[in-house]
Amino acid sequence: MPEHFPARAVLIYLSAGISLVAGIGLLRQRTALTASRLLLGPFLLWLLFVRLPAVFSAPASTDGWWSLGDTAVMAAATWVLYVWFAGDRDRQRLRFATGDNGLRIARVLCGMAYIPFGVAHFTYLDHTVSLVPAWLPWRMAWACITGGAFIVAGMAMIIGVCARLAAVLSAFQLGVFTLLVWVPVIVTGADASQWTEFVSSWTLTAGAWLVADSYGGTSWLGIGTR
Repeated sequence: MPEHFPARAVLIYLSAGISLVAGIGLLRQRTALTASRLLLGPFLLWLLFVRLPAVFSAPASTDGWWSLGDTAVMAAATWVLYVWFAGDRDRQRLRFATGDNGLRIARVLCGMAYIPFGVAHFTYLDHTVSLVPAWLPWRMAWACITGGAFIVAGMAMIIGVCARLAAVLSAFQLGVFTLLVWVPVIVTGADASQWTEFVSSWTLTAGAWLVADSYGGTSWLGIGTR
């Protein structure tokens, strides 16, 4: 939370409360729609008024772009949930945000997020290599391949070429990263920052999988965003 924000402490507790309440709400079918609504608004506001200004103020900083992508994946996943749970009233009043159009927006948003993820692999190449498990051969190659995969997948989802395949493989890649990198750290003992990285990676995996699942019934190698 930027220090210049008014009522900064209140907003910090409010965002934590929203996450807790919405997370519990998503576990029940009866409250899932309300929970997805509750999450989507704050995610979009955070994206527009916190993440975007940070990118504009330092466009050459990979950190800002990475944080933007991080929030964009979560917002995209929440948008997919909202589309799935939306009732007739939501579909009539907010047609642009529901149905196939809402899913297209969510998919493009997620695809745009993957590109800075991939770029970060190269701009912080040494750090990326250090995260590759030591027992894997060709650690530099894995760091470059996964970074390139994120960039290609993001472009595929934006233009709608092999989008379903790209979304599924990206979700799988994030899941493997969480399993191979952060789970061992948590098991062997992690500090607060490592727990944060683990939860973030876990959440991104879940969000990516939701977006990938939204392509169900579409062609794996088809052209088009639907």
